[in-house]
Amino acid sequence: MPDYHDDLRLGHVLADAADAATMERFKALDLKVETKPDMTPVSEADKSAEELIRGQLQRARPRDAVLGEEFGSEGAGPRRWIIDPIDGTKNYVRGVPVWATLIALMERGEGGDRPVVGIVSAPALNRRWWAAEGLGAFTGRSLTSASRLRVSQVGRIQDSSFAYSSLTGWEERGQLPGFLDLSRDCWRTRAYGDFWPYMMVAEGSVDICAEPELSLWDMAACAVVVQEAGGRFTGLDGRPGPHSGNAAASNGLLHEDLLTYLGDARR
Repeated sequence: MPDYHDDLRLGHVLADAADAATMERFKALDLKVETKPDMTPVSEADKSAEELIRGQLQRARPRDAVLGEEFGSEGAGPRRWIIDPIDGTKNYVRGVPVWATLIALMERGEGGDRPVVGIVSAPALNRRWWAAEGLGAFTGRSLTSASRLRVSQVGRIQDSSFAYSSLTGWEERGQLPGFLDLSRDCWRTRAYGDFWPYMMVAEGSVDICAEPELSLWDMAACAVVVQEAGGRFTGLDGRPGPHSGNAAASNGLLHEDLLTYLGDARR
């Protein structure tokens, strides 16, 4: 099995640099915010954090490809870094502390590209989560000060805690009835949004979560953290990994039930 220790250490260095850049501009009164063609906001902090990460990757891993939310794809090859400089930009620009930098490394194998390293760093929450294939998933402030992550053992939907982002996406997909059925049947629902529900699944504080529309940079880092914590991460079509344009994550025990309520087969 490949050894991803060096890549994981580099990921932490990248996250440290991004944290410093994003926190410096968080809640700044003169923060510049623009609207992208898809009508989502992008701040100067999004752009500067991604440029910072790309610059460090160019020096440390010049042969690796990079895909980022703000500046697209660069390079080619079997290894590709996936960057979301600020996941939760709408929160960031409104001063809500629930946002994170997502950094993942994907590697090409027989079954296609798969995420093998993931770092999710939320400096305004003073939290960081990370994982590498075969090495497990952890949370803490550094590689040497960390706790192992493990998903919950909840085995019934009626006892489960379900996290999501919003209702509109499910309505647009024609899956609002299934979403509402799941909400009624599970023990608890909360709309934490963005990266956080996936990290809660990995921690075992939430049992299931799903989102109807996502990009690769929203999912790659989260996928490897959930999987290395013992959970499952698929699309709503049941396809493993972050490739389906949407996501379903669980402790594994509840995954088929989750897909029964929200999966594409129900549409």
